[in-house]
Amino acid sequence: MTLTKNMTAGSPLRILFFFALPLMVGNVFQQLYTMVDSMIVGKVLGLNALAAIGNGEWLNWLVLSLVQGFAQGFSIRLAQNFGAGDENSFRKTYVTSLKLSVFCTIGIVCFAFAALRPILRLLNTPSEIFPITVTYLSVIFAGVPIVMAYNFLASVLRAVGDSKTPLRAMILASLCNIVLDLLFVIVFRWGVAGAAAATLIGQALSALICYLSLRKLDIVRVPKDERTSEKGLSKKLLKLAMPFAFQNLIISVGGLVVQFVINGYGVLYIAGFTATNKLYGILEIAAISYGFALTTYVGQNYGANKLKRVNKGVHTGALMGVATAAVISVMMFLFGKYIVGAFISGEPADAAATVDIAYHYLCIMSAFLPVLYILHIYRSSLQGLGDTIMPMVSGAAELVMRISTIFFLPWLIGTEGLFWAEVLAWAGADIVLVISYYVRMAGIKKLSCSLPENKT
Repeated sequence: MTLTKNMTAGSPLRILFFFALPLMVGNVFQQLYTMVDSMIVGKVLGLNALAAIGNGEWLNWLVLSLVQGFAQGFSIRLAQNFGAGDENSFRKTYVTSLKLSVFCTIGIVCFAFAALRPILRLLNTPSEIFPITVTYLSVIFAGVPIVMAYNFLASVLRAVGDSKTPLRAMILASLCNIVLDLLFVIVFRWGVAGAAAATLIGQALSALICYLSLRKLDIVRVPKDERTSEKGLSKKLLKLAMPFAFQNLIISVGGLVVQFVINGYGVLYIAGFTATNKLYGILEIAAISYGFALTTYVGQNYGANKLKRVNKGVHTGALMGVATAAVISVMMFLFGKYIVGAFISGEPADAAATVDIAYHYLCIMSAFLPVLYILHIYRSSLQGLGDTIMPMVSGAAELVMRISTIFFLPWLIGTEGLFWAEVLAWAGADIVLVISYYVRMAGIKKLSCSLPENKT
């Protein structure tokens, strides 16, 4: 049974759903162990430890999103080569991407450790949680090569239509992580360093599973005499990946500014926002999965010059995304308060105030969740077309909206303004992405009219 999947024929709804479904289940397990991390830290180590992890969340995301940006950027060309049926180009892209991933990893690790303490100081990190945050992030950053290995291998598998192997990898990694969390934090008393170590060991297991699966594919078996990089290919791949990575960097800078402002309101607000941000992954599980599915679907169909299928798939994905977001929103309204409460312990008055902050933030994000899903659908579709510039511009729109909201709304309406930065950032990105997609498709269709054949 082949592990690859050609998406250039068949029902877009069926293809997208069944490709995204394993990714959703995998993301559920990924978010499960992230939540268990935070629950154990919050309940066993207290509010300060939970706040410390939350304080480092955006810096952690900045580093990890650079890893994801490069890995996903390289996979765009892989999906296009696969859709076009060009195995020779696929192998050359694979070899060059692998080499570039190693060099990028070295640069990211050096940047992460150099920036760690200076950025935490710039964030006005409270003194009582500063050393805890440094300990947690130091362990996480030491494991960046592991994270890059998993992201690169999983992105190659998705590019050839295999979303089931990353699912199996994530399920096993999640179970491993939960067991090690309990062992390292509760039994061995290693604190936040134990939680971070458990996460990295789980990631290492998932990378190993993806690697073993990838070895079975003939399309990535490259003879030794063909392992030299094609002239100019590195530049083309970096041209795809750099805007992707820079887009994530811009978004992260906006998040760091938000964290700076939140830090000024004290540990309770930091802990409350941390509890909700740990649910952020649950909110966008399906959005990320639909996004990966669309990047592969659009990339393969664009590579095969099936432009009508591209449009049909994007519109189908948008409808699926909005419907899914509505269901998740209702669930969060009904059960969100109980879920965020599971992260929080401490003095009854402090715990109650933190839960109120967390649930209020969660309700606002849940009410506008379809806006986030549209963002993922259209951003991923543009990336599948090979356009990583406009998604980067959308990241700049997010930055502007986050910073302007977090500084000016609290000045106008008090602390209520803190909760709207994320939602308005999504809206700003949506405007850029939706317009860009239809302008891009109009340009591609106009160009394709001069070609001898435009397949449907």
